[in-house]
Amino acid sequence: MFEFSNLEEEMQTQKIMTRRRKLPATAPDASNVSVWGILRKAIGKDLSKISLPVILNEPLSILQRLSEELEYSDLLDTASNISDPYDRMVYIAAFVISGYSSSYYRNGAKNFNPVLGETFELIRPDKGWKYVAEQVSHHPPISSCNCQSKNFTHEQVFHAKIKFWGKSMEVHPEGYTRVTLPKFNETYQWNKIVMYVHNVMGASRKIEQYGEITIRSTNGISCTINFPKSSNSSQKNEFYGEVFEDNVVKRKIFGQWHESFLCGMDNTAKTIWRMGAMPEDFNLYYGFTRFAMELNEITEDIKHDLPPTDTRFRPDQRNLENGDVERAECEKHRIEEKQRTRRKEMEARGESHQPLWFRLSKDSLKTSTNEEKEWIFNEQYWTKRENQGFKEIKHIFPNLW
Repeated sequence: MFEFSNLEEEMQTQKIMTRRRKLPATAPDASNVSVWGILRKAIGKDLSKISLPVILNEPLSILQRLSEELEYSDLLDTASNISDPYDRMVYIAAFVISGYSSSYYRNGAKNFNPVLGETFELIRPDKGWKYVAEQVSHHPPISSCNCQSKNFTHEQVFHAKIKFWGKSMEVHPEGYTRVTLPKFNETYQWNKIVMYVHNVMGASRKIEQYGEITIRSTNGISCTINFPKSSNSSQKNEFYGEVFEDNVVKRKIFGQWHESFLCGMDNTAKTIWRMGAMPEDFNLYYGFTRFAMELNEITEDIKHDLPPTDTRFRPDQRNLENGDVERAECEKHRIEEKQRTRRKEMEARGESHQPLWFRLSKDSLKTSTNEEKEWIFNEQYWTKRENQGFKEIKHIFPNLW
């Protein structure tokens, strides 16, 4: 079982660094790229299985993108100290909504697909948690994540189907997300909704979220949150929902997912969450929030401690961030070919890839839509990092780059 005392000591020794507020280079101009010529043969197909030009990417992998959902983790800290179970659910729901806010300002670029065995770690002493993610499967592509704090544990297994319809694109997330509050011995689990990208071919893309999220707690309390389509809504990016138990409504919630979360009735409602300010010139840097700006940065305090599989060492992504699109394209092609070769060689030897930090449970996990395979964090990542350092065990890592 995870010992938080080790994490707490590590947090105390880590310096809270001054982080960058801009990327090394602005996003490249993709207006001259014939997106239609590239994507017209992909209409109705799953884009997650199709290799696209690197200029259509943003310099973050899916493993990093998933960590952005933890930007407002203070909502979970607050929830862990609230005695009223209905109000606890309200703050859990606010945390769920906050995870969608960063997508509003994005320019619609695609994240890098992690290669099998790729990892990403993020330690945030200022927020009191540490996060690790690993690409545990290639067919289908599955990312598994674990974040630990003294107040909560956040787990996520993510895979998605991306459908292209000519002028628009739909991202259908699958998997599950759950939070455990150890103080109350409660677990909350929820699904994700569809993301719709309008005007894929144009310079100005619009992102819309729609569907229904259901949050279920082991204490018997549930919450439903509805995201109506913009054509059926009087407010921009509107959501509304209810906290209930035994079919009795206990709290009402509403707001706009890119801006704020309120609980109560109209003018007397209490604001639970509001999105933070965007960085200067964010529109020049893929629409990244301040949190996102920092994710691919290699700071002095961690550069010698990361495993060689960490996303920040991925050369195609790094070159794109630095503005060298041509070199990034060459590296992306080389890495994809290397992954194909590695897979064929393993198949020829009768071997299969074994994730290092997560294990596949024998049991399936029931979600609101289907049954999912459950990936369990094996607790070894931080132990290896602390006791030996990854430099001493380089032989266990696949050569990805």
